[in-house]
Amino acid sequence: MAKKDYESKTETLIQPLIDANHFELVDVEWVKEGANWYLRVYIDKEGGITVDDCELVSRAFEETLDKEDYISENYIFEVSSPGLDRPLKKEKDFIRNIGKDVEVKLYKAINKEKEFVGILTAYDDETVTLEMDDESTMTFNRSDIAIIRQAFFF
Repeated sequence: MAKKDYESKTETLIQPLIDANHFELVDVEWVKEGANWYLRVYIDKEGGITVDDCELVSRAFEETLDKEDYISENYIFEVSSPGLDRPLKKEKDFIRNIGKDVEVKLYKAINKEKEFVGILTAYDDETVTLEMDDESTMTFNRSDIAIIRQAFFF
Protein backbone atom coordinates (compact mmCIF):
# COMPACT_ATOMS: atom_id res chain seq x y z
CA MET A 1 0.00 0.00 0.00
CA ALA A 2 1.11 3.54 -0.67
CA LYS A 3 0.95 6.69 1.47
CA LYS A 4 -2.40 7.79 -0.03
CA ASP A 5 -3.87 4.32 0.52
CA TYR A 6 -2.90 4.30 4.20
CA GLU A 7 -4.25 7.81 4.67
CA SER A 8 -7.57 7.21 2.88
CA LYS A 9 -8.19 3.83 4.57
CA THR A 10 -7.46 5.42 7.96
CA GLU A 11 -9.87 8.29 7.18
CA THR A 12 -12.59 5.83 6.22
CA LEU A 13 -12.10 3.67 9.31
CA ILE A 14 -11.79 6.51 11.84
CA GLN A 15 -14.58 8.80 10.56
CA PRO A 16 -17.43 7.00 12.42
CA LEU A 17 -15.47 7.31 15.70
CA ILE A 18 -14.82 11.00 15.03
CA ASP A 19 -18.49 11.63 14.18
CA ALA A 20 -19.73 9.74 17.25
CA ASN A 21 -17.69 12.07 19.48
CA HIS A 22 -18.71 15.25 17.60
CA PHE A 23 -15.15 15.99 16.52
CA GLU A 24 -13.85 17.10 13.14
CA LEU A 25 -11.29 15.02 11.27
CA VAL A 26 -8.82 17.66 10.09
CA ASP A 27 -6.17 15.49 8.50
CA VAL A 28 -4.50 12.08 8.39
CA GLU A 29 -0.85 11.76 7.45
CA TRP A 30 1.58 8.89 6.93
CA VAL A 31 5.14 10.23 7.24
CA LYS A 32 8.64 9.01 7.89
CA GLU A 33 10.72 11.02 10.34
CA GLY A 34 14.21 9.72 10.93
CA ALA A 35 14.00 5.95 11.24
CA ASN A 36 10.33 5.92 12.32
CA TRP A 37 7.05 5.86 10.41
CA TYR A 38 4.13 7.82 11.91
CA LEU A 39 0.41 7.53 11.32
CA ARG A 40 -0.97 10.84 12.58
CA VAL A 41 -4.60 11.81 12.94
CA TYR A 42 -5.44 15.45 13.57
CA ILE A 43 -8.80 16.21 15.19
CA ASP A 44 -10.56 19.38 16.27
CA LYS A 45 -13.81 20.59 17.78
CA GLU A 46 -15.45 23.87 18.65
CA GLY A 47 -13.49 25.34 21.54
CA GLY A 48 -10.43 23.18 20.87
CA ILE A 49 -9.25 19.63 21.47
CA THR A 50 -7.97 18.43 24.86
CA VAL A 51 -5.44 15.75 25.72
CA ASP A 52 -8.36 13.62 26.98
CA ASP A 53 -10.07 13.91 23.57
CA CYS A 54 -6.89 12.72 21.84
CA GLU A 55 -6.49 9.85 24.28
CA LEU A 56 -10.12 8.77 23.79
CA VAL A 57 -9.74 8.61 19.99
CA SER A 58 -6.29 6.99 20.22
CA ARG A 59 -7.39 4.18 22.53
CA ALA A 60 -10.60 3.49 20.64
CA PHE A 61 -8.93 3.47 17.22
CA GLU A 62 -5.96 1.31 18.25
CA GLU A 63 -8.39 -1.62 18.47
CA THR A 64 -9.47 -0.97 14.89
CA LEU A 65 -5.85 -0.72 13.74
CA ASP A 66 -5.05 -4.06 15.39
CA LYS A 67 -8.13 -5.74 13.89
CA GLU A 68 -7.78 -4.34 10.35
CA ASP A 69 -3.97 -4.73 10.29
CA TYR A 70 -3.59 -2.95 6.93
CA ILE A 71 -0.19 -1.33 7.60
CA SER A 72 2.74 -3.67 7.11
CA GLU A 73 5.50 -1.36 8.41
CA ASN A 74 6.19 -0.75 12.09
CA TYR A 75 4.84 2.69 12.98
CA ILE A 76 3.85 5.04 15.79
CA PHE A 77 0.20 6.08 15.97
CA GLU A 78 -0.53 9.62 17.20
CA VAL A 79 -3.70 11.65 17.64
CA SER A 80 -3.36 15.38 18.16
CA SER A 81 -4.79 18.83 17.69
CA PRO A 82 -3.84 20.43 14.38
CA GLY A 83 -2.65 23.60 16.12
CA LEU A 84 -3.23 27.20 15.12
CA ASP A 85 -0.69 27.14 12.31
CA ARG A 86 -2.14 24.13 10.52
CA PRO A 87 -1.94 24.25 6.73
CA LEU A 88 -5.05 24.56 4.58
CA LYS A 89 -5.27 21.28 2.68
CA LYS A 90 -8.86 20.25 2.20
CA GLU A 91 -11.81 22.11 0.74
CA LYS A 92 -13.36 22.56 4.20
CA ASP A 93 -10.16 24.34 5.32
CA PHE A 94 -10.47 26.81 2.46
CA ILE A 95 -14.21 27.31 3.07
CA ARG A 96 -13.54 28.02 6.77
CA ASN A 97 -10.91 30.62 5.88
CA ILE A 98 -12.69 32.59 3.13
CA GLY A 99 -12.60 36.24 4.21
CA LYS A 100 -9.75 35.64 6.67
CA ASP A 101 -6.09 36.59 6.56
CA VAL A 102 -3.91 33.78 5.24
CA GLU A 103 -0.20 33.40 4.72
CA VAL A 104 1.07 31.91 1.47
CA LYS A 105 4.64 30.64 1.11
CA LEU A 106 5.81 29.82 -2.40
CA TYR A 107 8.44 27.44 -3.71
CA LYS A 108 9.80 30.11 -6.08
CA ALA A 109 9.86 33.88 -5.57
CA ILE A 110 7.59 36.31 -7.42
CA ASN A 111 9.22 39.75 -7.69
CA LYS A 112 11.84 38.58 -5.16
CA GLU A 113 9.12 37.66 -2.60
CA LYS A 114 8.24 34.14 -1.44
CA GLU A 115 5.79 35.02 1.35
CA PHE A 116 2.49 36.83 0.97
CA VAL A 117 -0.28 37.69 3.43
CA GLY A 118 -3.76 38.69 2.32
CA ILE A 119 -7.45 37.95 2.67
CA LEU A 120 -8.49 34.68 1.05
CA THR A 121 -11.20 35.69 -1.41
CA ALA A 122 -11.39 32.69 -3.77
CA TYR A 123 -9.94 29.27 -4.51
CA ASP A 124 -10.45 26.34 -6.84
CA ASP A 125 -8.56 23.15 -7.66
CA GLU A 126 -5.88 25.12 -9.52
CA THR A 127 -5.60 28.55 -7.86
CA VAL A 128 -5.86 30.61 -4.67
CA THR A 129 -6.73 34.32 -4.76
CA LEU A 130 -5.84 36.85 -2.06
CA GLU A 131 -6.87 40.46 -1.61
CA MET A 132 -3.75 42.37 -0.61
CA ASP A 133 -3.44 45.39 1.73
CA ASP A 134 -3.50 47.79 -1.21
CA GLU A 135 -6.82 46.21 -2.30
CA SER A 136 -5.22 44.60 -5.35
CA THR A 137 -5.65 40.85 -5.84
CA MET A 138 -3.03 38.19 -6.40
CA THR A 139 -3.78 34.74 -7.75
CA PHE A 140 -1.36 31.90 -7.09
CA ASN A 141 -1.22 28.51 -8.77
CA ARG A 142 -1.72 25.88 -6.08
CA SER A 143 1.18 23.89 -7.53
CA ASP A 144 3.47 26.87 -6.71
CA ILE A 145 2.36 27.04 -3.05
CA ALA A 146 4.64 25.32 -0.52
CA ILE A 147 2.22 26.05 2.35
CA ILE A 148 -0.90 28.10 2.97
CA ARG A 149 -2.30 28.67 6.45
CA GLN A 150 -4.30 31.14 8.47
CA ALA A 151 -2.25 34.20 9.40
CA PHE A 152 -2.14 35.41 12.99
CA PHE A 153 -0.92 38.81 14.11
CA PHE A 154 0.37 39.25 17.65
